[in-house]
Amino acid sequence: MSQLSPTLSLACDLIARDSTTPADAGCQQLMGERLARLGFRLEPMRFGEVDNLWARRGSEGPVLCFAGHTDVVPSGPLERWDNPPFEPKIIDGMLHGRGAADMKGSLAAMLVAVERFVEANPDHRGSIAFLITSDEEGPALDGTVRVVETLRQRGEGIDWCIVGEPSSTDRLGDVVKNGRRGSLNGRLLVRGKQGHVAYPQLARNPIHLAAPALAELAAEQWDNGNAFFPPTSFQISNIHSGTGVTNVIPGELEALINFRFSTESTVEGLQARVHQLLDRRGLDYQVDWTVSGLPFLTEPGALLDAVAAAILEITGEPTTPSTSGGTSDGRFIATLGTQVVELGPRNATIHQVNECISASDLDGLTDIYQRTLEKLLC
Repeated sequence: MSQLSPTLSLACDLIARDSTTPADAGCQQLMGERLARLGFRLEPMRFGEVDNLWARRGSEGPVLCFAGHTDVVPSGPLERWDNPPFEPKIIDGMLHGRGAADMKGSLAAMLVAVERFVEANPDHRGSIAFLITSDEEGPALDGTVRVVETLRQRGEGIDWCIVGEPSSTDRLGDVVKNGRRGSLNGRLLVRGKQGHVAYPQLARNPIHLAAPALAELAAEQWDNGNAFFPPTSFQISNIHSGTGVTNVIPGELEALINFRFSTESTVEGLQARVHQLLDRRGLDYQVDWTVSGLPFLTEPGALLDAVAAAILEITGEPTTPSTSGGTSDGRFIATLGTQVVELGPRNATIHQVNECISASDLDGLTDIYQRTLEKLLC
């Protein structure tokens, strides 16, 4: 590993640790030791079984934070991997291993970029921070959201945040995520009356009752989106009803529903419209709601401009801001009023068997992060 670049060497050290969520496996300690040598104040925060690290260099604003996670998704069947998932290896210019793209490669690039920047600019303006969790791939209950709440309670803010999620599609830096849709989940229970299929007049079939309502929900236009977000989408992800036999009308139907919603809609507004529709259908029902995240948007400004300029200078190609995809921990950080972007490597193999990333892309990503630091804190 001594022949590798500093970024690739650190990425391999991180990948070699089996940090299947919510485990951290010493990754944060490894990073923390290097940050401490740069003058960062380390603040480990453990909530439940989750390790988090808040580290900061400097006491003045503005604060530029690098955010990411050390936990990875399970490897899946080991026999399907060409190379063991926690034995990093470079094959034909690709770094293989679980977490190479999502997102230990980004963490390594962030840290090496900061090391280089601080060495060249020891008296930089403002502050640099790291917010690292081991609960992004899991329930996300004791990770970034808890650290953010701690910062909020003591009045500690973040001006700009770069999340190392794998945002790139076809080439490094072609896409930067400058926002995400919100996610609203519902567990819909429709009550009927169980009975014999030969005597339907003595029963109420919840499948028959719910089907028109579900079809209407699926056909509804919830909003038209805007210049930054596509229209809000509604999906039915699960339906369950019945006893498993052919001669019994079921007594209940359960459906799991999800909204991915733009800033044109609100949680309260979507919930109200669902209830109005179900009430109009005369259903006996209940809905248990959970909010996975609220939508956020970082409009063009200091952070997005600096990142876009850095990508253009390093790669020679422009970037495209996007709000597509699922949720990330950026949704929690944005609640502090922070400008948040997600910038990382290509996402072609994330969560897959044989996850891998271009080795040269990781070195390029390091250069992009360092150039962004120079634009914002010099």
